[in-house]
Amino acid sequence: MPAVIEARDLTFEVAGPAGRVNILKGVDMRVMPGEAVGIVGPSGSGKTSLLMLLAGLDKPTTGSLTVAGRALGGMNEDALARFRREEVGIVFQSFHLVPTMTALENVAMPLEFAGDDTAFIRAEAALKAVGLGHRVHHYPGQLSGGEQQRVAVARAFVALPSLILADEPTGNLDRATGQQIMELLFGLRETYGTTLVLITHDPALAARCDRQFHMEDGLLTERDSVPV
Repeated sequence: MPAVIEARDLTFEVAGPAGRVNILKGVDMRVMPGEAVGIVGPSGSGKTSLLMLLAGLDKPTTGSLTVAGRALGGMNEDALARFRREEVGIVFQSFHLVPTMTALENVAMPLEFAGDDTAFIRAEAALKAVGLGHRVHHYPGQLSGGEQQRVAVARAFVALPSLILADEPTGNLDRATGQQIMELLFGLRETYGTTLVLITHDPALAARCDRQFHMEDGLLTERDSVPV
């Protein structure tokens, strides 16, 4: 069975005031369909940069990266945008909802971009699945932080992508609300068999995944999962 993520010797450099800065220093990673993978590590270690590469939002400096059977290194921006619409759902720490759009419109947006005539029907079903069927016409400013993150989760899953990338999805939430969001995220992942890559500072959340990786100073190493 082909891997959903196949990364080999990935490096990522950015320009800094004192010259080039090495963010990733030869990352290898292989993730199979349906796996849940947790990535932990200190701030500034390169976790979010890796996620941006996996999403096709940045390109590696060197190395090869294949996600959902697509070699991202040689794709132009239009092809990368199609790849994200079709294969990847992203849940950020800061929600990233459009404030002038309702919850329904935010969730329907990726389907609309793809030309799906059933975008709003599917978006409403996704919002009901995350417990927000009664809030579909509310704007982000009318929703609590937990509700906004539920909208973001619904948007990530609505197109049934092969891969969900979650970057500190509970970072802006209180502990109880964060736990609810994680139960929702893992529950939807189980329902749809979606591959999940979770970046978190919480070892307990990472331990819920099938495998754990630790990132430090741009290097990624796999470690044994520790049951919670």
